[in-house]
Amino acid sequence: MAHTPVNHPARPIYRAIGGLVGLYFVVFGVLGLITSAGNDIFAQDDTKVLGQGTNLGFSLLSIVIGIAVLAGTAIGRNLDVAINQFMAYALMVLGLAELAFLQTDANVLNFTILTDIVVLTLSLVLLMVGMYSKVGTDEEKEAWQKARLVL
Repeated sequence: MAHTPVNHPARPIYRAIGGLVGLYFVVFGVLGLITSAGNDIFAQDDTKVLGQGTNLGFSLLSIVIGIAVLAGTAIGRNLDVAINQFMAYALMVLGLAELAFLQTDANVLNFTILTDIVVLTLSLVLLMVGMYSKVGTDEEKEAWQKARLVL
């Protein structure tokens, strides 16, 4: 039995939202690369981009995450579902780990509380996008509809 909707009517909107999240990560990463050029890769300083703390390491990671999400969105075929869900869980782990180490020397990605809020919020958006953009056959959609109606 499927646990997520198949062929959701708003699927194109969810895919577009996923693409925007990927685009945000790419833009943030590129701006972070420009701003933190010349610094150490894991510098813990006051470098900020769009109000969020960053360093060269997190900027590069943001670009990789953004490109992966954009590639999944462009390819589709449920690959975007897998990528969005994986990235959502990875970002949740990253955000919670960085939240735990925010005021310590272990804050290697130079997160601020605002960076953490944005990362955790975007991870929830990617998880939602991953749940509602699954494509399937008409039989799978019908099976999901029947399972949904059973109490």
